[in-house]
Amino acid sequence: MMKKTDGEKARTKRENVDDKKKEPSVGKTTIPKENSHDKAKATPAVSSTVSQKVESLDGKWLELQQDGDSYNFSFRLTMSASSQGLYNLDFHNCFNGKSLSPYSLHVEITEKNPDGYLSAGEIPLPRLYISMAAIFFAAAVVWTYTLLKYRYSVFKIHWLMAALAYTKAVSLLFHSINYHFINSEGHPIEGWAVMYYITHLLKGALLFITLALIGTGFAFVKYILSDKEKKIFMIVIPLQVLANVSYIIIEETEEGASEYTLWREILFLVDLICCGAVLFPVVWSIRHLQEASNTDGKAAMNLEKLKLFRHYYVMIVCYIYFTRIIAILLELTVPFQWQWCQEFLVEVSTLIFFVLTGFKFRPASNNPYLQLPQDEEDLEMDEVITESGVLEGIHKVKKTSNGRERQREVAL
Repeated sequence: MMKKTDGEKARTKRENVDDKKKEPSVGKTTIPKENSHDKAKATPAVSSTVSQKVESLDGKWLELQQDGDSYNFSFRLTMSASSQGLYNLDFHNCFNGKSLSPYSLHVEITEKNPDGYLSAGEIPLPRLYISMAAIFFAAAVVWTYTLLKYRYSVFKIHWLMAALAYTKAVSLLFHSINYHFINSEGHPIEGWAVMYYITHLLKGALLFITLALIGTGFAFVKYILSDKEKKIFMIVIPLQVLANVSYIIIEETEEGASEYTLWREILFLVDLICCGAVLFPVVWSIRHLQEASNTDGKAAMNLEKLKLFRHYYVMIVCYIYFTRIIAILLELTVPFQWQWCQEFLVEVSTLIFFVLTGFKFRPASNNPYLQLPQDEEDLEMDEVITESGVLEGIHKVKKTSNGRERQREVAL
C-alpha cells in the first residue's frame, strides 16, 4: 500500500480467531531518512521513536535497517487464545513542532489464522454463500416448473423473475469460490473475482428493473409505461451501474486507503436512492387503482389488485429496512467473530422477499388476485342458462385478467 499524507493516520483492521492461537504476522515498513522521528505503533504495546531500534511487544526491540534514503524494519507477532480481539496497526507522524516534509509509507502485512487467511468474522462466509446459492437455485427451479405448468398464463416478466433468481444463485456461487481462494491462497484469483463482479452487476441491474416493472403494474395492470415511469428506469439503471462500480472499488481497495471511505459513502447513498426510486411506481399504481375502482365500475377487480400492490409496497419497505438499516446496525453491535451474521441476514431477507414476490405475482390462472374477469358482464359469476335439449353440453368461454381465454363448463 503506497500512501502520501501529512500527519494523518493509516489504519488496517484485523481480527484474531476465536479460541485459537494465531500464527505469526509479519509487517515490513519503509520510512524515508529525513523523517527519523516518525513513530510506528502496533496496537497494543508497540510504541517508540524510530532511531536505531524500536521497542516492541514484551520489551523486544525492532532492528532498524537503512536502505539508501529510507529506513525499514519488520516484526512478527503471535497472538494466543487469551489475546483474541480486534487489532489495529497505526502509523503516526511525530513531527515534534517541526515543519512537515512529504514522505511515502509502504506497509506489507501478512495475517493468517490457523485455518486460513480469512479473519474470524469471515471464516463462515464461503459455506454460507455456497449454501444460499443452492437454496436460490432450488427456488429458481421451482419457479421455472410453475411457469411451465401454467404457461398459458405466463408473462415475459415472469421469465425475467426467473432469470433474476438464477443470476442470484450463480453470483453467490462465484462469491463463495472467491472467498475460498482468499482463505487458502491469501488473495483472490483474478478470473473467479471477475466472474463474481460480472454476475453481481447483472444481478443488481435485474433486481431493480424487475422491482420497478412489477411496481408499475406492467403486464399485470397495463401493457405500456408512462413517460414518468420510463424516467424511473432512466434514473435507476445508471445509478445501479454506479453502485456496482463503487462496490467493486471497495472490494479491491484497502480499508486504510483514502478513497475507501469516499466510495463506501457513494455506494450507501446511491443504493438508498435506487431503493427509494422503485417505491414511486408502486405508489403510482396504488393511486391509479384507487381512482379506477371509483370510476370504471370494476370495483371488485381493482380492489383486489389494490390490495396486492399495497402488500407489495410493504414488502419492498421491509426488504430495504432489513437489508440496509438492520444489517448495518447488526454489523456495528455484534462481536467481531459474529460479523458474518450481517451477510446471513441480508441473504435470508433477500430469499424471503423473492419467495413472497413470486407467490404474490404467480401466473394468473393460479393467482386469485389476477384471474378476476375484465368484462363488466363477466362479473355475474353464477349466470344461469336455461336447461333445454338445445343447450345441453354448451360451454361458456370466459376471459381472465391476462387477456387469455379459458373454458369453463356450466353445470346444467
